[in-house]
Amino acid sequence: MMAALLGSLAAGQVRDDLGLASGYLKFSTRNFDIQVTRDAQVLASLKPVGSSFDFLPFDYISRRTRNGQHHWGDVTIRYRPTGSSAWIDANSAQARKPVSALRGSGPLTAAVIAPTLPSTLPLNITREWTDVEGDLGLRFLISNTGRATLELGSLGFPAEFNSIFTDRRAEQIQQRCSLSDPYVGMHGGYLRVTPVGGTGPALVVTPLGNTPLEAYRNLIEDSYSDTAYASQTFEGFYEWQVLTKAWAEKEWAGAKPWNLPSSRTLQPGETLTVGVRFSLASSIRDIDATVQRTGTPVAVGTPGYVLPRDLPGQLTVKPGKGAVVDNITSDPQGSLLVTQIAPHTYQVSPTEKAWGRVRITIRYSDARLQTVHYYVTEPATKAVSDLGRFLTTKQWYNVTSDPFDRAPSVMSYDYDTQSIVTQDSRVWIAGLSDEAGAGSFLAAAVKQAAQPRADEVAKLELFVAEVLWGTIQTRDFAVRKSVFYYQPKAVPGYKYDASTDWRSWTSWDKTQAYATDRAYDYVHVAATYWALYRVGRAYPALLTKQGWEWYLNQAYGTVLRCMAGDARPPVQHSGDGLMGETVFGELLLDLKREGMTTKATALEDAMRLRARRWNAMAVPFGSEMAWDSTGQEGVYYWSKYGRRFSPRLFPLY
Repeated sequence: MMAALLGSLAAGQVRDDLGLASGYLKFSTRNFDIQVTRDAQVLASLKPVGSSFDFLPFDYISRRTRNGQHHWGDVTIRYRPTGSSAWIDANSAQARKPVSALRGSGPLTAAVIAPTLPSTLPLNITREWTDVEGDLGLRFLISNTGRATLELGSLGFPAEFNSIFTDRRAEQIQQRCSLSDPYVGMHGGYLRVTPVGGTGPALVVTPLGNTPLEAYRNLIEDSYSDTAYASQTFEGFYEWQVLTKAWAEKEWAGAKPWNLPSSRTLQPGETLTVGVRFSLASSIRDIDATVQRTGTPVAVGTPGYVLPRDLPGQLTVKPGKGAVVDNITSDPQGSLLVTQIAPHTYQVSPTEKAWGRVRITIRYSDARLQTVHYYVTEPATKAVSDLGRFLTTKQWYNVTSDPFDRAPSVMSYDYDTQSIVTQDSRVWIAGLSDEAGAGSFLAAAVKQAAQPRADEVAKLELFVAEVLWGTIQTRDFAVRKSVFYYQPKAVPGYKYDASTDWRSWTSWDKTQAYATDRAYDYVHVAATYWALYRVGRAYPALLTKQGWEWYLNQAYGTVLRCMAGDARPPVQHSGDGLMGETVFGELLLDLKREGMTTKATALEDAMRLRARRWNAMAVPFGSEMAWDSTGQEGVYYWSKYGRRFSPRLFPLY
């Protein structure tokens, strides 16, 4: 690999600011095989001992050698002398030069990184890679070498993992890549890194010493075609932020951070020591236990972190070694009542003051603090009721002169402007299709299946009769991609918003918008019919335009049209799993319950063909996007269905 790498660099394909031509330093701990670049001393490879799986994109490192591309071991800082209002930036990745290696018997390797930082920086930073009980440690010693007291308003460690999907086949992504998630919980915060394939060891990154995870900031990098940073095949990287006051004062001034922004004052000659620890979990299920083994406090909420006001939750708290809980508070004050009900177990009860984001702060006897973030809603029945009312009033569009025949309907809504979205350059958002355009009327319909109201059902029946059946959906059950489009000559007299840029590919003309070849759009329509069938089956008097049989047949016809192999043009992605298609399974069960055996058999046959195709694929969870698992719902549902409900009619092997 090194020969190929050097050849590509010699050919001038990628600028080698990282100094890969000088090679690597290689180390092993009890748990990891490690490679650090010799010149920059940033982490290049991190593998479980004896494994070929790498948590870092070592196979793509030759594509990430330019200035401005971040790696583990880099550091970003904002500082200012006391009394100054302006923050000064420093970033070790911006203008790389070989760092000054230190020799000694302590760390695996260490270096003074001043050469790769601005010469005016009044800080001396030593970076150490260390063996921490068989794990890998990354530690920074930051000393104020100037005469003035300094305020550090930002301190961050760029976090790089092998989450680059660019130029990889699905099988390669499963074999090589990982996805990471942060828990932004201060001293209890950590990163979990899980292989895309879901099996094998996982990685956790926890605080080393006094290194709270105060924020997880998106890193801006230039994008190059060889990896396509910040694209749908490579989301990009973030950084572990210990201090965030400088960002809160500037870029985040209009937002509410997850944690209170802080800064740190360094007197002349004073040193701040911070760092993180990389640990190996035997599997994804072992992540919490691995975090706890590092001495990091662990808090787990049950049933989760979204709590209706009428539903108390539980919080299990396991302090670090030798520590106990001193106190627990909530912000806003009094929004959550936290009561200990057993050792390490607390009941978390929302009060009448609670609404939206609420933060719990746990203070431990060892001076560490941990934050847990909740979102409090209205009681479930009230939230569902409010949803239905809002959708069928504020989002009810009834402009009968609309040239796109969208009235009457439940349309997309812009809460910032408190208005219905009648135009958008992404035409489906205003065109009653795809998730962004169909989500509102679908939510209104499904709400009725759980909590029907006669006036809301009446509006939805009107929408189905006058807009859904015949406009969004053609009479042969095909579903259009959008009923709104950008084509001024086709709608003379209609005033498109002049401030909108209509030149994007998303601004379809009528022919493109009226295409019926997108399988994802069929699910919303089928689910709308199915929900009204459920309403009519339970409350027949609520349906006044059609009976429940009609809605059930409409749902069936929509699914079969989506799956029809002889449809022209064929419906794209119908062979993939689809978002929300669990409703197809509910529809099949209802057809069987209603004694519609012929239709149930036809639907089951269509699903069997897809399931057999998936069974022959190494990675069946396909989608139109490299990064999403849209297909997982359908693949899981029908594979499980075949084994559980109909093994004779649904053989997969």
